[in-house]
Amino acid sequence: FPTAVTLCSTWDPSLAEKAGKAIADEAKEQGQSTVLGPGVNIKRSPLCGRNFEYFSEDPYLAGEIGKGWVHGVQSENIGVSLKHYCANNQEHIRMSVDTIADERALREIYLPAFENIVKDEQPTTVMASYNRLNGKYLCDNKRMLTEVLRDEWGFKGIVVSDWGAVNDRVEGVKAGLDLEMPGNNGLHDQAVIDAVNNGTLSIEDLDKAVTHVLEYVQKGEKSKRNGYVCDYAQHHALARKMAAAGAVLLKNDNGILPFAKTDKVAIIGALAETPRYQGGGSSQIHPKNLVSILDAMNKENISYDYVRGYSLKGDGYNKKLLKEAVECAKSHDKVIVVIGLTPEYESEGFDRRHMDLPMGHNKLCLLYTSPSPRDS
Repeated sequence: FPTAVTLCSTWDPSLAEKAGKAIADEAKEQGQSTVLGPGVNIKRSPLCGRNFEYFSEDPYLAGEIGKGWVHGVQSENIGVSLKHYCANNQEHIRMSVDTIADERALREIYLPAFENIVKDEQPTTVMASYNRLNGKYLCDNKRMLTEVLRDEWGFKGIVVSDWGAVNDRVEGVKAGLDLEMPGNNGLHDQAVIDAVNNGTLSIEDLDKAVTHVLEYVQKGEKSKRNGYVCDYAQHHALARKMAAAGAVLLKNDNGILPFAKTDKVAIIGALAETPRYQGGGSSQIHPKNLVSILDAMNKENISYDYVRGYSLKGDGYNKKLLKEAVECAKSHDKVIVVIGLTPEYESEGFDRRHMDLPMGHNKLCLLYTSPSPRDS
């Protein structure tokens, strides 16, 4: 399925709900009781390396699309994990960064999507983020995990950590963090036991966490569907519809689209053959069906000539490939240039340093669109 940024670009909560239903359907076949999403963090900067898996820079839009997605998943008795709570808006030093935000900014920008979904859909889980908020790590932040999330918004589910995000497990239990996800090989387990034994952690606080975990386990057991089979072909058609609905045509100068059947068409760009269909990091998946632009052209029996134009390594610049692309473009009526970001330019785990495309992609566009293309 398209990434969150593409789904949100449809501006269609009903389509997000259909996506959620389909993803839940696949989760049932694969024996999963909870899907780790959606990511509703606000895009504070266009350089954030994880923007592809967040919906929007607009809190209302993120909340409405996220609500549709969550409703779709949970209507099939599969859980969600609303994340990453909260103000997790950059990848650079994400394990220790301190997000400084006043109350008005939190209430008007960074919290509304979470609040909207929690109040209307009661997500199965909420995932606490890596970062600190105004000096306090989210995984042991009682104000955010208990006072706001549970007491104010009425959250009933389980609060989990991001992977490896826990700073102090004992303080986390006190704050309302129910479950620590993997990442430290059980390093904190003994600390909880010792804290109960020496009286620095009350058994009542621990019982709250245990109760929430057991309730979650019981709900997950009820969602199991042994032998369940879903319709991947139908889901593939839905994913195609979502991708088309999320696409943006900025201009159609001189009525260049649609192409005429008699047009001699060139397709330039290695991403036409090897598509970059998602971001990197923990969101990386292996789809059942993956159709490249060349695959689609072949299926429709549309003739074309294809050259790579750039490599998929590093900055993509390759003098020989660039020259081939320019020569190919000269001899065709219409040219489809396929460019984009490679894994080295955008992924979970690091922020982008600039908004530029890889150099090879930029040079391809500049040479093709200049009055007299020339090698350089």
